[in-house]
Amino acid sequence: MASYHLSAQPVKRSEGRSVVAMAAYRAGARLKDERRGHEVDYRRRRGVVHAEILAPDDAAEWLLDRESLWNCVERMEVRRDAQIAREINMALPHEISDGERLALVRDFVRKQFVSLGMVADFAIHAPVPEKGDDPRNHHVHVLLTLRQAGADGLRRVKTRAWNSDAMLIAWRKAWAECQNEVLGRSGHAARVDHRSLSVRHAEAVRQGNRKEAIALLREPEIHVGPKAKKVALARSPKSVVREVGPKRKRAPGRATERRALRYPEFDRGSRAEWTMQRLSRNARSYAKVAARAERQMAQLRQRQIHYANLTRDVERTPARADQAARRAHALKRLAEVAYWLNELDLLFFALLGFRESQLVRRTVWSNRVSAWRLRELTRGRERGWMPD
Repeated sequence: MASYHLSAQPVKRSEGRSVVAMAAYRAGARLKDERRGHEVDYRRRRGVVHAEILAPDDAAEWLLDRESLWNCVERMEVRRDAQIAREINMALPHEISDGERLALVRDFVRKQFVSLGMVADFAIHAPVPEKGDDPRNHHVHVLLTLRQAGADGLRRVKTRAWNSDAMLIAWRKAWAECQNEVLGRSGHAARVDHRSLSVRHAEAVRQGNRKEAIALLREPEIHVGPKAKKVALARSPKSVVREVGPKRKRAPGRATERRALRYPEFDRGSRAEWTMQRLSRNARSYAKVAARAERQMAQLRQRQIHYANLTRDVERTPARADQAARRAHALKRLAEVAYWLNELDLLFFALLGFRESQLVRRTVWSNRVSAWRLRELTRGRERGWMPD
């Protein structure tokens, strides 16, 4: 089935990031980073299907050059804690072709970002099986300027309206609609939804769609990025108490101190392990609901036998004034029981399918983490980091 993902985050200089290096890595290119004074070369990077820059029609032509664009952005930011750019990450439907994915991204980026005056540098990435990537993990990275583009280049003042939550929500909704339009046009039944599981569950309950409501009554999986992968490779990660935030007085007369974040009280290991735990809990939850549905079916079968016997008894007894009414009542109840048995039967097998899908996902994650660890162990031995 199609999977929805759209996230947005600012590129911050305070985190030690360079937007020139980011653009080179995502596009698989070699660029000169003028601020840092060296070249970054990612031309050997695998999985880059397409990279392109889109700008408004009246924008300066040099903005379409990746090295000139992002070095200009770096020069315009003078603060050490400046926000340099905005990155949008989006999952692409694996059901469609490469050409359809490219057309989908171009259309969405032009309508949602470039039309507002942004310059968008996007790179489409395909999964690399040799690296252990999921074969369905097609995605796109979009780097956006924080200033509007014009004939003279980028404006001196940033457009703050682009930072609003309402705009992000609108982008997320538009991305779901664009994907569903392409999937429908290509003849695929899969659809995506930008809303959370809880919101969709509440809507299904209101509509009386019991099967959909139960399917959505699960904990969402957690995104596992590059940093989380490294944590998953650690053999025994330890949770410790960390001090975070500014120093403040917690009580009158006491020295200032920072807030203690007690990771051992709520940490559940790496994000990959946390995801596997959630999948296990989802599977157990579906198993409980399936068992309850099975008990309800057993009770309905007993009622079915009761009303079937009642119908036969009515037909065998001598004629009575209320015999026709009693027989009609028994037949009506038999029809109702047959309907609900069929509904519960469909629900029961659907629940078994949901449970199996969660267990399969957990196995996939378990195998993936094992593959990461094995690959890192092999690489360490080849480079002399670890003993044989």
